[in-house]
This record gives sequence, structure tokens and C-alpha cells, in this order.
Amino acid sequence: MQWAQIFNETNIVGFILLFFRFAALFLATPIFSHKNIPMNVKASMAFFFTIVFYPSMPALSIAINVPSIVIAILSEFMLGLAVGIILLLAYNVITFAGGQISFMMGFSMASAIDPQSGVSMPIISQFLSLMSLMILFSLNLHHWILLFIDKSLKTVPLGGFLMSENLFHYIIHATSNMFLVGFTIAFPIISLSLLADVIFGMLMKTMPQFNLLVIGFPIKIMVSFTVLIATFTATMLILKGQMQEAFNALEMLF
Repeated sequence: MQWAQIFNETNIVGFILLFFRFAALFLATPIFSHKNIPMNVKASMAFFFTIVFYPSMPALSIAINVPSIVIAILSEFMLGLAVGIILLLAYNVITFAGGQISFMMGFSMASAIDPQSGVSMPIISQFLSLMSLMILFSLNLHHWILLFIDKSLKTVPLGGFLMSENLFHYIIHATSNMFLVGFTIAFPIISLSLLADVIFGMLMKTMPQFNLLVIGFPIKIMVSFTVLIATFTATMLILKGQMQEAFNALEMLF
């Protein structure tokens, strides 16, 4: 009799919806969505945390029928997608800035596959992305996500998430902010590169024997790397602030 009460249809549907909430978040959020993490590992993690959080699962508020369950599963995936978009827009500030820096340094053709997103990106973007990933681990971002799930269970019923107009407005604002902050991070290197181009142009006018390809580009790359190292701490602090703002913005989902 006790096992029949545990494995009734309400508890089973609730367990499935809770599993899809974890699965959607692990597929969309930084760190957990890393391409090097096999899909079966992500599914195992989602199943494990579903068991851990199952005792704190709220009572199911949807009807137990196929259309309601399908709509509830889609709702859980929309929740994971919304959280992933908000966090990735804050995280992609670094990769966008790295692309601008690579272009100014002449490294735009030197690209590699980014293990985080699985797409090809300039080498400076990949370097900053990997360093940012380490910073996020040091900030315990993975713990923040689990705490968010715990809070969402208390405020957002399983299968009850709906996209709001405020969410779309925030995504538009965060997208424009990504470009603005990305240019802000890359501005010191962009400005010094433009200044170096002006100086090299003046040198070529006064000394025609000056070889820009042999002398100018190595100097430009050396200056850019020096500025990148000098501003690295500030860049990571900007990333930290962006991620904190993104997590504060997750309150609109409740």
C-alpha cells in the first residue's frame, strides 16, 4: 500500500517534470552546457538532482492527461531556455570582446573550436572564454544555478512557467548591453592599435624604408598582449558584475 502511494500517477508526473526542469537548465546554462560534457553525463546529473530535490517538490497543479503533460514539459524547457539565454548573454560579453581584440591584433584568421560552445572563434576569444570559465567555477556559478532551481520550485509550479513581456524587453536590453560592454572591454586595445597605426603611418611617410610587415605588426601584437595582461583583472571583474546582474534579472521569471 505504501509503495502504491509513492508510485501513483501524480508523483510520477511530478518526477518527470522535475527531471525536465533540470535537463533543460543543464542543456542551456554556462558550465553545465559545455560541449565536452557527454549528453549521458548531463542526463545522469539531471536524474541524480531530480532524486535529491524530489522531497522539496511542490504539489502538482496540472491535470493528469497527455495534452497537459506535453504542455508542462514544453513549459519546463522554456524555463531552461530563458535562464540559459539570460546567462549566456552576460557570458558572451567576453567572447565578443575577444573577437574585437583578435581583429585589431590581426588574429581574426587564427581561429579554433571553442570547447564551451562547439563553434569556431578567434584564438583570443577562446582564451578569454576558457579563463572566464575558470572564474565562474571560482565564483561557484554551478552552486548558484542549483540554488536558483531550489528557489524556482518554491515560486514557479512545475509546468506553470509562462514567457512574460518583461523577459523579451530584458533580452533586447541585454543584447545591446553585450555589444556596449564588449566594446568597453576591448577599447584600450582598440585605441592603442589605432594610435599605433597612426604612428606607423607617420614613420612610413618620413622613412619609406620602414617595413610595416616586418617591424610594425610584431610591435602591435606585443603592445596588445601587454594591454590585455594589464587589463585582465578588470575584464574578469566586469564579467563577475555581468553575471551577478544576470542572476538578479532571473527574479523576473518568478
